Amino acid sequence: MAALRVLVSLSIHGISDSINAIDGIVNTTNGIINFSIGIVNYTDGIINSINGIVNSIYGIAKAINAIVKAIYGIVEDIHSIVNGLNGLKNAIVEAIDGIVKCINGIVNAIYGIVKAPQCHLCQYHGHKWHLDVILDAIYGIIMSFVMQFMALLIQ
Repeated sequence: MAALRVLVSLSIHGISDSINAIDGIVNTTNGIINFSIGIVNYTDGIINSINGIVNSIYGIAKAINAIVKAIYGIVEDIHSIVNGLNGLKNAIVEAIDGIVKCINGIVNAIYGIVKAPQCHLCQYHGHKWHLDVILDAIYGIIMSFVMQFMALLIQ
């Protein structure tokens, strides 16, 4: 009977050791699974970091693009201002040219009035129609202004 007790005791210890061995295998497998999950999480973190770097580079590229567009807009605005100033300069030159031509016309008209009585042919033939025509034209212009003024007063 003592031998049976020893055999049962050894069997119980053997079963207990087997359970402990199975528990160790389960714990080792659990550790391997947790280690694998840790590697996956670490890899996921690296991927997220790379994704963040890529997004940062993309954001910087968009910012640079916006700066380039702003500079291009400023250059176009400056070009428009230069074109406007060039047009203004041309208009001023044209206005001055018109004023000079008008003054030249007035000078020529005065010169014609002064010179008309001295015309060699007129003096030779005894008539002064140059001066008469010029005086008639001046009288017509003055009367035109008078009539316009009278028309405004009547209205």
